[in-house]
Amino acid sequence: MITNQLSTIIDQINVALEAKSQVRDVTLTRSRELIRHCANAIRAAHRRQLSESKAMLQNAQAIAEQMITEANSYPDVYFAGYTQDAMKELAEAHITYALIADEAIPAPATIKVEEAAYLNGLAEAAGELRRYTLDALRRGEVTLAERVLNYMDEIYSLLITIDFPNALTDNLRRNTDMVRGVLERTRGDVTTAVRQESMKAALKEFEQRLGVSLEPEAIEEVASEE
Repeated sequence: MITNQLSTIIDQINVALEAKSQVRDVTLTRSRELIRHCANAIRAAHRRQLSESKAMLQNAQAIAEQMITEANSYPDVYFAGYTQDAMKELAEAHITYALIADEAIPAPATIKVEEAAYLNGLAEAAGELRRYTLDALRRGEVTLAERVLNYMDEIYSLLITIDFPNALTDNLRRNTDMVRGVLERTRGDVTTAVRQESMKAALKEFEQRLGVSLEPEAIEEVASEE
């Protein structure tokens, strides 16, 4: 009698676990696909291919919503590390795109991302902004680099106001510390570039005042030594 009862129970458990296993496998696949789309969207944004980036973000959002719908029935799958990591990447991609494209930053509810994943995505977006700032400096777009540096500064200033246990924020403090380091390095790079631009402008003014023309290489050398 006991064997028959347990056999029935075990059969039911096997059916339930098989259903969960299938959802888990699909969620893993979708999470990898989602991360890939987000990475491509960020890459396109860095290249200023904003329409392509936006299209990739829309695809990523569709994958995310399908993944959430499927995983919602199983909280341990929904809140698993790989699921929330993928949602963090989605938040990072949305925020990076919005700041580069000068569009409104979406709220967590808008993109259906949990608060902790959103905050960590925001922190990692600051790292992407450093890359964008350095690219701007290489192109000689110092004003743009200063503006993006201000975005990074604002992000850090807001992140340090989040004062909750790591269990609630998924170790946000670690990422916030990362933002601080990235911010200071970027500030140093931008400050150097601004000084060099100021020196170039002063040398140009000197040229005009004396009616002489310095070689561009000489101007670059003097500015870099400042």
